[in-house]
Amino acid sequence: MISRPTISVEERSFSSYLGVCAGEAVVGSNIVRDEVSDRFGRYEKVLRSTREGTAEATAELGEDAIIGIALDHEVVGDGGVILMVIDSGAAVKLA
Repeated sequence: MISRPTISVEERSFSSYLGVCAGEAVVGSNIVRDEVSDRFGRYEKVLRSTREGTAEATAELGEDAIIGIALDHEVVGDGGVILMVIDSGAAVKLA
């Protein structure tokens, strides 16, 4: 599967748009309990999980590529202890 943050794939055209696909993940953190390296390791796993969730969602649509990929995050909770990550894009069939 081809993944691009842009809205095009080099020298290819689209035969159809299959819809928006997204993956989400949420992780909590306790800055007193967590060591910095452990916390960043968990955040990396959350980002990877989010991308994999988006890929799984698009695979259900039968796409050839995901275009216009956007990764967004938000830190919420008292003291910013919850990290929410959303990854989205448009699933397309290539001509």
